[in-house]
Amino acid sequence: MFPLDRLLKLVPDEFTQPVSRKSFLQMAGKGMAAGVVGGLMASCQTTKTAPSGQATGSGGNATPTDQNVPKLPAVSPPAQVPSKPDEPIKLEAWKSDADRQSGPTPTPMPPDQRVGYALVGLGHLTLEELLPAFGQCKKSKPVALVSGSPEKMGKVAQQYGIKPENCYSYETYDQLKDNPEVQVIYIVLPNALHAEYTIRGAKAGKHILCEKPMANSSAECQAMIDACRKANRKLMVAYRIQYEPYNRHVRQLVQDKKFGEVKFIEAFNCQSSANPEHWRHKKALAGGGALPDIGLYCLNTLRFLLGTEPTEVSAYQYSTPGNPLFKEVEELMSWQMKFPNGIYASCATHYNTHESRRYRVLCERGWINMDPAFSYTGQQMKTSRADGMLVRKEDIDIAHKNQFATEMDHFSECVLKDLTPYTPGEEGLQDHRIMEAIYQSAKEGRPVKLPAVAKKDAFRGPEPKLE
Repeated sequence: MFPLDRLLKLVPDEFTQPVSRKSFLQMAGKGMAAGVVGGLMASCQTTKTAPSGQATGSGGNATPTDQNVPKLPAVSPPAQVPSKPDEPIKLEAWKSDADRQSGPTPTPMPPDQRVGYALVGLGHLTLEELLPAFGQCKKSKPVALVSGSPEKMGKVAQQYGIKPENCYSYETYDQLKDNPEVQVIYIVLPNALHAEYTIRGAKAGKHILCEKPMANSSAECQAMIDACRKANRKLMVAYRIQYEPYNRHVRQLVQDKKFGEVKFIEAFNCQSSANPEHWRHKKALAGGGALPDIGLYCLNTLRFLLGTEPTEVSAYQYSTPGNPLFKEVEELMSWQMKFPNGIYASCATHYNTHESRRYRVLCERGWINMDPAFSYTGQQMKTSRADGMLVRKEDIDIAHKNQFATEMDHFSECVLKDLTPYTPGEEGLQDHRIMEAIYQSAKEGRPVKLPAVAKKDAFRGPEPKLE
């Protein structure tokens, strides 16, 4: 064998001076030459085309063609297929119990059997969240639009396959009564318009899903409830948090007293707003500022978690002088609520800070933290408790579900099966009564008592079975 050190000394000359094949073989021997040449070829591989047109690699192996690709019989994996359309197909198990199990397979209804929705208002929420959410719905579908902008409505109708004849203006809104494709009207308008369009929608014979806050006053809420009751139509307020998996899990932990009795809760929902000309900064349209818009999530969610009603509120309100955003509506509302059994809650909402949407439930033997809690996506949940000399802190991960799709499908289920919605008009009315007490407390600088409500979940419908 040719010595390696002598070969390495010769290699540089190989690249600078021509060396004949015969001379090279004489120096290195046939075996070493084959190894070097093979190594050089491997380091400088190129794809050559065989005469037949098949590509070959350095080893000469042909790339598979339709002549030599394996042909195996296609088989369907074992599955249980129930006869009822709303029961999921059960596929064969493949995961071990060491990993999180998959949920049931989706059971969407055939499109022609789903509940048809008319969406009233084509603003941020409708275009960014609601219409896309229908893609994840199993029982709901968009079939009509109502808008004051024909150009925008025409484009949206094309995007979502809505018939031109199912596009209405606010002036022709009442003609929805003649459209059998529409069973539900979803009102996504500025707060001050909720009452009018709910009442008109009920008179048109349609069920109503209304965005929160339900209206601008408890009196308007009651008028909406009365109109829907008179027309024998269902009314639901779109409290999406009550249908969101993480928040529902917190409620279950609280109701089961997983960490003992609840003692104290803190909740914040804050964001930075802009554009003083936006309807949210006009009191006539919004009814108020941060409190009814985003602070309502703190109020409604805490009532939802506890299942009980506050007995007293105490509040403080502030707006920065000279800020054009807050000429008519409040910038800050901070308030406290007393609940039965000594439970105390401290809440705040702000229109002029970096967003923070969280709450923490402090119990006898641990706490539950949600941050963010009120966002459309991205909920994160942590718990803490003592275990002897240890403190166990856990991150809880729950499979995501679209909140808007879940709440719409719940309402569709109520329409199809004649059920009372989980968040009916009475739930929205109670929130307005409490918000009015909060404003009163802030104005008068004193606590305000609320009527005692003994019944648990007094203003909610039956517990929903959410898929």
